Formats: sequence, C-alpha cells, structure tokens
Amino acid sequence: MTTAPTVAVIATGAMGAAIGARLTENGVKTISLLDGRSEASRKRAAEAGIVNADEADVAGADFILSVVPPGEALALAKRLVPALTAAKRKPLYADCNAINPQTMQEIVDLLRPTGCDIIDGGIIGPPPKAGSHATRLYVSGPASERLAPLQSHGLAVEIMGGKTGDASALKMCYGAFNKGVTALGAAVILAAEREGVAAALNREWQRSQAPLLGKLERGIPDMFPKAYRWVAEFEEVAAFVGPGSERQMFDAIARLYERLAVDVAGDRTETAALGSFFRKGESEPRR
Repeated sequence: MTTAPTVAVIATGAMGAAIGARLTENGVKTISLLDGRSEASRKRAAEAGIVNADEADVAGADFILSVVPPGEALALAKRLVPALTAAKRKPLYADCNAINPQTMQEIVDLLRPTGCDIIDGGIIGPPPKAGSHATRLYVSGPASERLAPLQSHGLAVEIMGGKTGDASALKMCYGAFNKGVTALGAAVILAAEREGVAAALNREWQRSQAPLLGKLERGIPDMFPKAYRWVAEFEEVAAFVGPGSERQMFDAIARLYERLAVDVAGDRTETAALGSFFRKGESEPRR
C-alpha cells in the first residue's frame, strides 16, 4: 500500500477512540459510525480526529476494525452486511473483540458471502498512547498478513498467522486470567468488609502479597466503569473453556460483574466498599 489507508474504527469507546487517535496522528483517514452515539463517544471521536461516516463509507474503507463490547460484535457484522455486499472494492474486516473462537466463526460465516476477507483479532493492553507499544493487536487467520501496513501507522500489530480463532483464543485466555484475578480480589475484599476484617486483610497483604495488592489497587477501581462490558466477555470465556466446573466458575464471574455494573449505575454500595478497602492501608507502609 503506497498511500495512507482509510480505516473505519467502530466504535469510539475508550479503546476504539485511542486506536483511532494513533492512526490519525500517523496520517490515516479514520472514520466511524457516529450517528446515534452518545455525546461522550462523539466527543472522543472528535478529539481523536475520527470523521463521521455512514455504512457505505465504512464499506469503502481499506480496513474495518470492529472494537465494540463483546455482546455487540455479531450485531455490528450483521448491520454491515448489506453495505459490504454492495461494495465494489472489498475492505478487510478485522474483528478485534473479546469473543470466543466459536463466535468469531459465526462472524466469518456471516460476512464471507459479502466477498470480504475476515481476520480474527484480539487486543491485549490498555487504550494505546502515543509512542507506546504496550498495547498489542494480535491477528490470526489466512489473511492476517494484510493488516501489517497498520504497523507503519501507529499500531503494534502482532501477526500470528495460523487459523481463524487463534487470536480470539489468546484473548480469552489472557483476559480470563487478568480480569478473573480482579474478580477474585473483589469477591474476597467484599467478604472481608462484611466480616469486619478488611483492615487486617489489607495489612497482611501489604506484608506478604504486596505485588498482588498493588495489582488489585490499580485494577479494581479501574474496573468499575468497565464492569458492564466484562459481563458479556466472561460469558464468552465461559463458553470458551467448555463444560464442567470451569464454565460454572467463569459464568459466576460474569454474574459478579453484572452485579457490580448494577451497583455502579445505582447506589454504589459495593463499589464504595471496595474503594474504601485500599484507603485502609494508606497509613501502613508497604514491606
């Protein structure tokens, strides 16, 4: 590709907007479907230099990056089928969401009749910042090499090759562990708060589990506004790990995040208790 591509990034949540910003600052025309989006989404898009577009414009892009909550990945693909079918020059469609390989295959089966190449993607890391390669977009499948040009436009793209579903499987494994630890910590802290031993637990973690405490101190408050997104992600994880106790465990984590998401939108009783746990340790020096 001799000229800068046009990339459709859908949608403009924190991750999508940050990806769009990295592309825009590296010479890429970045577009998205902004009609009907929230004021916050539209503001993030404007700050990232992302331009409003319709479905036909999106289908005319060189690349489409689907970066939506996991529960919306299939719906977005369905929405774009008519425009992709009508497009004379087909874009590369990269699903970059936290979905399991089976859901990814459903998207492939849905979009393949449109004539598009579809690749499987999984994002590991926080919303990318300028000059940082801490966020990696893993891509897999027969056409995954086609996303390599975006390496020159601000994205850390990791080409896995292999089969469609490999990037999704990697994301499932990484996210299940990383966000599962956050859920485990939250559940234990809430129990400690109910039983009145939270301060003692905090002190003991400072003494014997300082790295874990540091991870939870960062991860749990950061989780509050994201809990609603993690419900569908852990439902995908539960389906990914298969039948048995593993599935029950990850489905239970989905239900915990569902409850915390309701709390965030409501009286914040549990999230306040979680936040207060870390303040209990502020006077205790870390060892």
